[in-house]
This record gives sequence, C-alpha cells and structure tokens, in this order.
Amino acid sequence: MVNIVPEITRKSITELIKKGERADSRSPDEYRDVELEVGVIEKAEGSARVKIGNTQIMIGIKPQIGEPFADTPNVGVLMTNSELLPMASPTFEPGPPDERSVELSRVTDRCLREGQVIDLEKLCIIEDEKVWMIFLDLHVLDYDGNLMDAAVLGSVAALLNTKIPAARIENDKLVIDEENSIDLPIKEKPLMCTFAKIGGELVVDPSLEEENIMDSRISIGMREDGSICAMQKGGEMPFTKEEIRKAVNITSQKTKELREHLK
Repeated sequence: MVNIVPEITRKSITELIKKGERADSRSPDEYRDVELEVGVIEKAEGSARVKIGNTQIMIGIKPQIGEPFADTPNVGVLMTNSELLPMASPTFEPGPPDERSVELSRVTDRCLREGQVIDLEKLCIIEDEKVWMIFLDLHVLDYDGNLMDAAVLGSVAALLNTKIPAARIENDKLVIDEENSIDLPIKEKPLMCTFAKIGGELVVDPSLEEENIMDSRISIGMREDGSICAMQKGGEMPFTKEEIRKAVNITSQKTKELREHLK
C-alpha cells in the first residue's frame, strides 16, 4: 500500500497537467499568491519576508567592513547563506547544511551576483584594504515547493530595504557615521522563475506535491532587460531545446509580474 498511494497521486497530478489543469486549480503558467513585506527584522540593516503559496522565507541583511578578496581589491563582497529550519518541513533536519541548503544558497547567490543586483565597486572604501561585506541570510520558515523563486524575490526586496552607515576617510583614518545611513547601490533587480517538468509538460511555480513527482526542474534567473543571468537544472530527465526556449519566454513575462511586488 505504501508504494501504491504515491503512484496514484503521481498519475492523478500528471493526468491533470496533461489536460492543462492543476490540482490547486491554477493554469500551467500561473503562480500561487505572492506576499512580500520588508523591514520585518528590527535588528537587521535590511530584511524581508516572502510567501509564495505556503512557502515562506525570511531574509536578513547584515553589512560589515572587511578586507576585499585579493583578485578584486576594489570590489565589495556579497555572501549568501541559507538555513532550512526543521520546523519548515519534516524532511529538514538540524545540523550541517545539506545538498538542498547548499544549492539554494549557491543559486540565489549566482542570480544576485551575475544579475549585478549591487554595484559592488561602490562598496569599496579603501582599495586593497577596506570594503563593505554584505551578508545575506535566508531562513526557510515553511516549505511547500519552489524555494528558489521565493529566495531570489525576497533577497532583492531585502537588499532594496538595506541601509549602510556612511563611511569616509578623514586624516587618513576611516570614519563610520552611524547616524547617517545610505541605501545600497542597487543596479539591477534580477528575479527567478522555476519550472517543473511533469508528464512532458512544463508548469510554473511547482508546489511541493508537484515537486515530489516531477521528472526534472529548471530555474531561470533574468535581468530587467530580459537577459539570462543564471540557470539551474535539477532532476534526471533532460529538457529539449524547445522546452528551454518556451521556459525562457515564459520567464520573461513572469519575472516582470514578480517585479511588480518590489514596488
């Protein structure tokens, strides 16, 4: 019986999708309800809470001054970390980051970095010596599918909400003006759109139920001008060129819709 129930579920969801329908009554290219709130963590310099359906992530931003990397002496640093809290899902366990946590951190970081969300050169205070380091922490509070899109949307919102103290050089000394804060130098607002391939069909924003039976997954990060800045594939089944083109075209439209929430 343990094996029969998942197969029944798989068949039911797959048959619906082949007919252009979904178990939660959405169309194949429709997102669940999106909620976005900023300034939700009082002690963070920037923060956001994002919900897509029942998936919920809290994002906190913490800036600090540090040394630049040796190969980029005049560029600030952006570092992304994620935590899958055990209360968010029975499959999340306490302890070191697992593959899902590492993937979420890396994909979010890649989309933000390659999407050039921050003008990192403007975070340089003293070349070779001092730059702003921006630490971005993702805390998954509820998991019901599609962490990637929620993480990127919430991260961009949190970065837009972030302020850092003004820094200047006086008499060869670094002066941090805690009383006067400035916005982060935001350049772009890249966002991500994720697809699940089920029964040979593509569906946007897969729920956890859909993720559990999908053949493969592809997440596409896109800048405001429609150029691709990140792409991540999961699952065993391949995507055809036609499917990837279709996904890119849909991403162009859907990221525009998601970007409206940032306003």
